[in-house]
Formats: sequence, structure tokens, C-alpha cells
Amino acid sequence: MRRWRDSAQTALCVPLVAIVLVAMGGTAPLRLPPLAPETSVAPPGTRAMWLWRQQEPRPVVDWAVANGVRTLFAYYDPKAGPAGPADLDRLSRLRQLCDAAGIVLDALGGEPAWTTDHAAALAWARGAAATGLFRGLHLDVEPYLLPSWASDQADPVRHYLALLDEVTAAVDLPLEVDVPFWLATVPLADGGNLADAVLARVDAVTVMSYRNTATGDNSIIGVADDLLRRAGRVAKPLRLGAETQPLGDCGYCSFHGETASHLHRTLAAVGSAAQRYPAFAGIAVHQYDTWIALTG
Repeated sequence: MRRWRDSAQTALCVPLVAIVLVAMGGTAPLRLPPLAPETSVAPPGTRAMWLWRQQEPRPVVDWAVANGVRTLFAYYDPKAGPAGPADLDRLSRLRQLCDAAGIVLDALGGEPAWTTDHAAALAWARGAAATGLFRGLHLDVEPYLLPSWASDQADPVRHYLALLDEVTAAVDLPLEVDVPFWLATVPLADGGNLADAVLARVDAVTVMSYRNTATGDNSIIGVADDLLRRAGRVAKPLRLGAETQPLGDCGYCSFHGETASHLHRTLAAVGSAAQRYPAFAGIAVHQYDTWIALTG
């Protein structure tokens, strides 16, 4: 299994590895041997951010630096390259700025239709890898949005798990996926559940724990507790997601309409409370456009 590390986590581990290797008369390798998966609890304030739109790189990176963002999920259009050299140039500039700022850049993509259209998903994954611009893949497929989910759940679940297997086999980049917090409630034919099956196939997950309170019932920590524990048992890093887009049908699911200071205080409380979970890898904010729009 490939090893997934946020830059903050790597910083915690590398010095000790270097000391051991020097004592043995060797030099530190770029990657640790894949003996067993490990995680390190992300310190409070560790952030990631979704970037779905084609934004000018400099303001994005400046915002990321100012707000503790250590990983950026940037949308990659598989038609970039010969069909879209301007966007590939933008992504190249974004990568250069991220490198200078110590920010990890991952390719973001996904459609519910990819659940069954594996050719499209694999074209995206291979295209992103071929650019050489991304540290990893961040996949947002959400098969439960398909009409077939309500009538024959087992079929999209089977296709979705097969998709994860195919992507990991096709591309030698770490794979992180967005998942809902209720994933463990989806049963599998073998008696297991979808949460454990996904965790067994990917390098990391981001939970869409979209609530606007930190702890207690129906909070970010509250809804994600089950997945945090499951990820900890298999040593897979897990980020908690926070939403800033308007969600008209769920007022308590988003920070839209709240002040920026309220978001900051709440996420700080989440980061502190999550320190007891070994899998905690920070908080991912969805998304740049609506995060920067918060005021006060």
C-alpha cells in the first residue's frame, strides 16, 4: 500500500528517521519502506481546501498561506494539455507557488457518473498523473447521487468499489476520496460495510462532516466520530470537511451566512477536540470561492 503523508505529518516523522539512518551509516530515503500504514495526528490549525474553479494562482496561494492550508485539492480538467494549454500553464504556475509555500497540490475531480463510467475516471486519473504536477489524486464521485442508488443500492456500490480498485491499479499516486459520514450504514453482501471497504482501498479519506458546530450532537466531530475511529483502527489519515457554500435544505450544515471569525473559532475547537483521534489529518474547507466571501 502506498503511504500517504501530509507535509505537516512528514515533518514530524523525518527527523527521527534521519537520526536512525545516520546511526546505521546510511542516508535518509525520500520515502519510507511500506512496512505498515501509519498516521500522525495533525496539529490544530492544519487545513486543506477544495479549489473547483479556474482561479488565478497567486491570490489562491496567498489565501492558503494566511489560513494554514497545507494541502490544496485543485480541479484538473482531463481536456487540459493539447486541448487546453492555458489551463495547464495555470496549474503549472499554481504548482510552483505551492512548492514555494510548502503546500501539497493534489488533482481534484469526480462525477457521480464515474461510478459506472470507469473509462472517464481512468482517463482523468492517468491525465492528472501524466502532467507531473500533482502529489496525489483527490476523487469526489458520490455514487449515492445516482438515481439507481434508491432502487438497487448494491449495484452502484459494487461499481464504486471496483472503480477505486481500478484507479489505484492504474496510477502510482496516492488516492484520497471524499465520503459521507454515514458510509458505515451501507451494508455489503459479505456482511461488511461500505466504510471499511473504502478504507481498505484508498490511502486517505476526507469526510463531508458538514455541520457548523464543533462538538456535541450533530456537530462536525459528532457525525464523524464513527469514521474517525474506523480510520484509526486501520491507520488511514482522515480529514474532516467543513462547508461554506449555501445549502438551502440544511441551515446547520454550512458556515454560509456565518462570520469568518465564527468559522475560525469553530474549526479551532474541532482541531483541538480531534487530537484524541489517531487518524485525524486536519480540516478541509469547501471551497475557496465561498470561504473567501465570509466576512466579519
